Amino acid sequence: MTALERDVEDLLRTLAPQVVGVLTRRFGDFSAAEDAVQEALLDAASQWPVEGVPRSPRGWLLQVAGRRMTEQVRSEQARRRREELVAGQVPADRRSAPGADADAADGSGRDDTLTLLFLCCHPVLSPASAIALTLRSVGGLTTGEIARAFLVPEATMGQRISRAKQRIKSSGVPFRMPDPAEWPARLDAVLHVLYLIFNEGYASSGGPELRRVELSREAIRLARAVRAQLPGDPEVAGLLALMLLTEARGPARTGPEGELVPLAEQDRARWDADAIAEGVALITAALPRGPVGPYQVQAAIAAVHDEAPTAAETDWPQILALYGVLARLSDNPLITLNRAVALGMVEGPAAGLALLADPPPALAGHHRLHAVRAHLHELAGDHEAAVADYRAAAHRTASLPERHHLTLRAARLAAGNAGDARTAPPSGRGDP
Repeated sequence: MTALERDVEDLLRTLAPQVVGVLTRRFGDFSAAEDAVQEALLDAASQWPVEGVPRSPRGWLLQVAGRRMTEQVRSEQARRRREELVAGQVPADRRSAPGADADAADGSGRDDTLTLLFLCCHPVLSPASAIALTLRSVGGLTTGEIARAFLVPEATMGQRISRAKQRIKSSGVPFRMPDPAEWPARLDAVLHVLYLIFNEGYASSGGPELRRVELSREAIRLARAVRAQLPGDPEVAGLLALMLLTEARGPARTGPEGELVPLAEQDRARWDADAIAEGVALITAALPRGPVGPYQVQAAIAAVHDEAPTAAETDWPQILALYGVLARLSDNPLITLNRAVALGMVEGPAAGLALLADPPPALAGHHRLHAVRAHLHELAGDHEAAVADYRAAAHRTASLPERHHLTLRAARLAAGNAGDARTAPPSGRGDP
């Protein structure tokens, strides 16, 4: 993929939810709008790198997708008219469907992304379906990327998203921001979606790029928008703090050639001090308000990492204690992995490996399980086992920079040129 193609892809991912929102508002049919925008995105992805990006990319997408929506509405009207003619029931004052004759271009610049986010997280959907649909429609993630986030097959995720769209359509849910009384029923799903979008941006699950900055930035923007609506909610503040404290390390996560730089080896002078200060202030203010939720605890862990002057001075006992709290709050198998790392840093690698002796079924064959085991084996001095796990992790990850990093780690260890494994794990998929 060329640099121009990547720029076009990033632009389309940002614009897609805005265009879906406009067309849903105009035509009142989210499912059809999402389908029309997907077709327009395919046209843009093939045309723009060759013909150039139009002066108004958003207007171009609105026009192309809106035309298809209009054609679809008129085709449906014609079908119904034929059926009613046969039945002798055509009314004299036939009206066009809402939005059918509306100008597809929307010059207002109105951003419906937050409204679209809450529509996709409507209580008519199960939490898993709502999150999957929102990742597709708002986050711009592919079905494969969403499937990897949920640790399920891609075909299963495709069916889940399709059913969710049909459920939204059949329910007749209006396209509007929910009333304040409706927020609690949707908030958990909204926050989870933003968390997953951010994670995919901070550490891409596949492809040639380690980071997808446009995703993490959009997640932060939307988290700020949600916090503006709910300034007193401690978990909303906790999620925003977590994003800021994690994204602050972003500039140091890649080397000159785009290679992965592990947390222990990062130049902390390159971390974003303003983002860290804002994140620390947010979590410091949120924790006393209670109740404490998983995003607040994760933000506290991130703050401990960010406030350590060096990797060697990281307060691992405090991090281990926080992971203990987090494990009681959230049944997430990836927490077990990060807790095993912290346990290994505090009590020794044998303790961390013991925690992973019987891993959750969702982690079976997952590359991060092998990467963490490799780190703990390396810490214990069992280089043969570490090399085997590094190679297994490299084989299983879909991220090319991470695969290169893990393969190189295995090669150096096999050659007897290992670095210091005592500071932090080598896996690039998130920080412990």
